[in-house]
Amino acid sequence: MRKFNIRKVLDGLTAVSAVASAASSAAQQQQAGNRESEIQETLQSEHFQLCKTVRHGFPYQPSALAFDPVQKILAIGTQTGALRLFGRPGVECYCQHDSGAAVIQLQFLINEGALVSALADDTLHLWNLRQKRPAILHSLKFNRERITFCHLPFQSKWLYVGTERGNIHIVNVESFTLSGYVIMWNKAIELSSKSHPGPIVHISDNPMDEGKLLIGFESGTVVLWDLKSKKADYRYTHDEAIHSVAWHHEGKQFICSHSDGTLTIWNVKSPTKPFQTITPHGKQLKDGKKPEPCKPILKVEYKTTRAGEPFIILSGGLSYDTVGRRPCLTVMHGKSTAVLEMDYSIVDFLTLCETPYPNDFQEPYAVVVLLEKDLVLIDLAQNGYPIFENPYPLTIHESPVTCCEYFADCPVDLIPALYSVGARQKRQGYSKKEWPISGGNWGLITQSYPEIIITGHADGSIKFWDASAITLQVLYKLKTAKVFEKSRNKDDRPNTDIVDEDPYAIQIISWCPESRMLCIAGVSAHVIIYRFSKQEVTTEVIPMLEVRLLYEINDIETPDGEQVPPLPTPGTGSNPQSIVPQSHPSTSSSSSDGLRDNVPCLKVKNSPLKQSPGYQTELVIQLVWVSGEPPQQITSLAVNSAYGLVVFGNCNGIAMVDYLQKTVLLNLGTIELYGSNDPYRREPRSPRKTRQPSGGLCDISEGTVVPEDRCKSPTSDVKDNSFSRSRSSSVTSIDKESREAISALHFCETFTRKADTSPSPCLWVGTTLGTVLVIVLNLPPGGEQRLLQPVIVSPSGTILRLKGAILRMAFLDTTGSLVPPAHEPWREHNVTEDKDEKDKSKKRRPVSVSPSSSQEISENQYAVICSEKQAKVISLPSQNCIYKQNITETSFVLRGDIVSLSNSICLACFCANGHIMTFSLPSLRPLLDVYYLPLTNMRIARTFCFTNNGQALYLVSPTEIQRLTYSQETCENLQEMLGELFTPVETPEAPNRGFFKGLFGGGAQSLDREELFGESASGKASRSLAQHIPGPGGIEGVKGAASGVVGELARARLALDERGQKLGELEEKTAAMLYSADSFSKHAHEMMLKYKDKKWYQF
Repeated sequence: MRKFNIRKVLDGLTAVSAVASAASSAAQQQQAGNRESEIQETLQSEHFQLCKTVRHGFPYQPSALAFDPVQKILAIGTQTGALRLFGRPGVECYCQHDSGAAVIQLQFLINEGALVSALADDTLHLWNLRQKRPAILHSLKFNRERITFCHLPFQSKWLYVGTERGNIHIVNVESFTLSGYVIMWNKAIELSSKSHPGPIVHISDNPMDEGKLLIGFESGTVVLWDLKSKKADYRYTHDEAIHSVAWHHEGKQFICSHSDGTLTIWNVKSPTKPFQTITPHGKQLKDGKKPEPCKPILKVEYKTTRAGEPFIILSGGLSYDTVGRRPCLTVMHGKSTAVLEMDYSIVDFLTLCETPYPNDFQEPYAVVVLLEKDLVLIDLAQNGYPIFENPYPLTIHESPVTCCEYFADCPVDLIPALYSVGARQKRQGYSKKEWPISGGNWGLITQSYPEIIITGHADGSIKFWDASAITLQVLYKLKTAKVFEKSRNKDDRPNTDIVDEDPYAIQIISWCPESRMLCIAGVSAHVIIYRFSKQEVTTEVIPMLEVRLLYEINDIETPDGEQVPPLPTPGTGSNPQSIVPQSHPSTSSSSSDGLRDNVPCLKVKNSPLKQSPGYQTELVIQLVWVSGEPPQQITSLAVNSAYGLVVFGNCNGIAMVDYLQKTVLLNLGTIELYGSNDPYRREPRSPRKTRQPSGGLCDISEGTVVPEDRCKSPTSDVKDNSFSRSRSSSVTSIDKESREAISALHFCETFTRKADTSPSPCLWVGTTLGTVLVIVLNLPPGGEQRLLQPVIVSPSGTILRLKGAILRMAFLDTTGSLVPPAHEPWREHNVTEDKDEKDKSKKRRPVSVSPSSSQEISENQYAVICSEKQAKVISLPSQNCIYKQNITETSFVLRGDIVSLSNSICLACFCANGHIMTFSLPSLRPLLDVYYLPLTNMRIARTFCFTNNGQALYLVSPTEIQRLTYSQETCENLQEMLGELFTPVETPEAPNRGFFKGLFGGGAQSLDREELFGESASGKASRSLAQHIPGPGGIEGVKGAASGVVGELARARLALDERGQKLGELEEKTAAMLYSADSFSKHAHEMMLKYKDKKWYQF
């Protein structure tokens, strides 16, 4: 364990003469000869390791859906090659295909713990789901044909693969090799047909006869192929293109859906014309004419029940005159037809049935509908088809996420409190049944601390999520927009045009978990302060303040040597405004030259507001227009419950508000903060007369407004960034000096000047030019006095400098422990206190939870300041820089947080070049530096945040949160914490054929597929047709897999070896893998014998 000696430096030494490196500073400190204070740093680089933990949210751009009816696991594939697997609530898993190609189809090997994925790059992959992190066992790349449709019969090891050319190839899913058996399109269709039938859109075997394969071609031709005789039994032709086909379970009828909105039902033995044609949404015309054509029916399913009529379920097929109608799922059952409207377009749907056997009554009980941005489950067993309440956290993107914050190790009573107020917000009318996707098992909970994620959204809503133990569950939703008048039409909203849309969007969240005080800054330059209450209240008048914050200097003659002029106090403030009366009049709406002036962007409601239990509005603060210039967006925000203060800043200046007395304490342009100490020689300016383009969320995570080349996203991802148009940054057109914005704010109790002998309440202010200024707060005593006497605010004259915009500040005590800002413990405000309680509250002092609670007067503190370029540790009160670390020269830090880990603290940084770094405190030794991901769009910059115990997160897509850890201990425990997807379940018994069917034939006909498709019967497939690639989950995956897959995989590998098949360029690699598998296979074979009743494939 390394020790670092830090000695106080003489007050006379200036920051300039402070040393650059730790070693030389130690030497100077020894000369100073002051009392030695030892800080033992316990964190070492071996405490750190970076890995992704879990991904939450709705799969972005979904493209495929599959369900295992025995394991009860749902799989969703996406257009970016992602694979998401869902079991019971709390069991979910994310995997990724390396190629990033779109997933076009998924097929479970039912009850085998495996899944086949077909991708748009014409590859097939076999995933092993019997391990906590699924891995690819085999891949097969088709070289000459494009895959369009796959079908894997239940309990078969032969996968049918249809192609764009109209051919069908057959793949052995054990060895992932092609059979020599091929069904060529020209053999399947009529010899007299002169045109190509189009790509394969459907393949399925007759439920009652596995030897008959139904093949659907896009053009409208359907062929029933006899696998044994290798010829077509029947051909069914229709003049409309086919989208999908489904069997009746008895195998005597099938149904097709067509591009003109019709369904055709065919009797297998009557190929000349359909038995019945239905147009579910067509208007029936008189005179027996054909109904008008409708939109294509993209998919149909035909499910039978023992007790009643079959269900026909379809998507699409609406008539063309239903313009603007939402996408629909239609459920036809007997004579009733239900049309279920969906919020988004339907990607795919599946009917969940009681049996996995296709030749039995299906008994459908639910429909899972995959929408473009949602997953809906419909209960078929209840009248009215209600939906199931979705237990997965899939609503992160309900409105686009604009910012988020992450809090680990919160007070233990917070989650129950938020849950109890959130439970009242739940919708009614859901199905009474249990969620039917119930497979898998939860992992072990090794982390016991509460974690909360807060997301801010474009519609002004804020969601609180319970994120404890790598799960995610919504707790409570707050709508901040409800304090404002909604504009009914565009003419009615002249003031909101600071932004083109989403005027209520959340930019910054400041939250104190201990006091439960919440403060938000919105895109229309508004700030709202909330208190938490368990009581419902009606607020007659919403308390409101308007602040005129402008960048303008009067030419004050200030001699160089003179003291900094005192900052305005409530009596002398530049624009103190007491609480505005009920009608909320603005001072004036236009200045003398007709420009808009003194009006806020949004109008606060002037009617009484009913506030439910939860977060309730304490005060609304709005910046106003100044001489035709809209208010600049807020770049930083801080609230402190112990002081009763909120402070915020933008590129014009800073404002501080006493939210207890509802008064403006401070309202200054950035330059006025410096007084005569301004290091920049700036010309006084009046506000710009030109209107600023709508302001920038590109810099909102901590408001880093930066030089011109940085305000555009490094790669402008307009397609992905739902926030791009209304959030373009306004920084580009303004010269650097005049745009010094407030980028960081931190309330604390510390030494404000070099001569201070004891800490006092103050505010540290960081700017985008790397300046740190300190403002002293003189607070009246607690109790009633706090509400009557003014808070005095004055500058300290202390100025510190760093390179790059200031991002984060924190303070350490003598032992190197974090000194958190003072806070007041939460108490219910909406109940009348009795006399004893009042006396207690008068005596109650704010808590400042410092680990070394008895701070002697002589003890010092350390300020930790992180900017975009460097970090410094400054000894207080002497203000000497004792440690300095240049974090990056060529890039810039996007997010820096001072966090606790393993009973110690460190500085964690995420750079725009994709590096995640951590540094020890106070010595700023580098502990971790890992290239994680490049900054590909501003969404990552806007949402990346670190928190305690080695946790971090960011929005990886518009709908998903990616969590990661930089703690080595969490990485080690992750395997235990992850849920298991595969659980051993007995396959249901096959349906009974019945006595007469057994006696006279009939019933399901089985087929020895091995005899037909095996190498001995069909020969080898063409070598150039497809290439086999062993998966990365190969041997390593096998070691962690369950015995069934292990035995089969090892045997398949040995069989490959014995047959001496070469695998092209991968030959050498594969040989090495086979060699290592050899010894392992003996052990696997023994295990396979032990579990032989649970073989991987039951043929």
